[in-house]
Amino acid sequence: MNRVAITGYGNTKFSREEIPIESLMLDATKSLFDQNPDLSQKDIDTVLVSTNDNSKYLAAVLSELSGIEPRAAHTVESLCNSGTNSIVSAYSYIASGLGDVALVVGAERRDSPGQILEWDNSRGEYKHPIFWGSIFTKSHKRKFNTTEEDLAIVSAKNHNNAQYNPYAYSNKVYSVEELMTSKILTDDLRVSDCSRPCSGSSAVLLTSEKTASKISETPIWIKGIGQKTLSAGFTKNQDYSSMTSTIEASKSAFEMAKMKPKDVDVAEVHDAFTVCEIMAVEDIGLVEKGQGAKFLKTLYDTGDRKINPRGGLIGSGHPLGATGIAQVIETTQQLQGNAEKRQIENANIGLVHNMSAAATSSTVLLLQS
Repeated sequence: MNRVAITGYGNTKFSREEIPIESLMLDATKSLFDQNPDLSQKDIDTVLVSTNDNSKYLAAVLSELSGIEPRAAHTVESLCNSGTNSIVSAYSYIASGLGDVALVVGAERRDSPGQILEWDNSRGEYKHPIFWGSIFTKSHKRKFNTTEEDLAIVSAKNHNNAQYNPYAYSNKVYSVEELMTSKILTDDLRVSDCSRPCSGSSAVLLTSEKTASKISETPIWIKGIGQKTLSAGFTKNQDYSSMTSTIEASKSAFEMAKMKPKDVDVAEVHDAFTVCEIMAVEDIGLVEKGQGAKFLKTLYDTGDRKINPRGGLIGSGHPLGATGIAQVIETTQQLQGNAEKRQIENANIGLVHNMSAAATSSTVLLLQS
């Protein structure tokens, strides 16, 4: 089986602007080519698009707009973890020998239909993610005595990290006290506890081992992959204070990589809501269950950016199809030592956690320099 590396990337600014999906994808692709001047359109044999937009044939449209004529081109739709799932698909093409160089582009508009899952009618009127976010938050509060201050610390940390991310939706720093007085949305969530839908696009280039050194002097290797889907509707979850799909996907990724949670130097986790970051660091195994809030408070107090250095979804914004790819780009930059003011010292192993629809599915990737 071929080894697979990440050798290039490109981003657009995440914003509230209403930009056509094709323009977003093309801008991220152009950014990738601009940063890799030795890369030619003829080098790319696979094009995958990650989006929940209802536009048709987008992988072929992007290929034509970019001057690429790939062997394989298709779209991956899996709500919020479409991005990492598309990277896993590209990995599979290359590892199996079906492809050699894959361009993966994720994009979403702020008004994406992927914000709401129509299938889950068991929620009645409550189809918007904020309702499962509220249930998760209440459950974690009850079981582990998680407080509003704990949640506000997560948000404050990620907004603070985002100020050093030139592509982030937010560039404003908030105090914990400010966030604890932000607008109340439900009994358990404030505006500051929520990630924001927005427009944006991110692109990565995956290559085989034989090609990696021709494109990048610092390729980053995909060492572990874990995926788990439980259902579509969140009502099948057994315990709303934990994310079973994340636990199982993490276990698979660490087994494949022959690594342990203690080996991770930097992690991008899916903070769709503040409680999700607390639950993620626990369920991945970075800390014991119930210790997530304390761990994240220590990072905030010490200025340690080990978790969500680019600002997470809360600080960076959450264009669904682009999110997982943006997480991979950040982790790649950290492992290459190219993250500028966000840089984690001596980062060698990075983790990406990307999930969908109340953690009914999760994808975990382990990367190594």
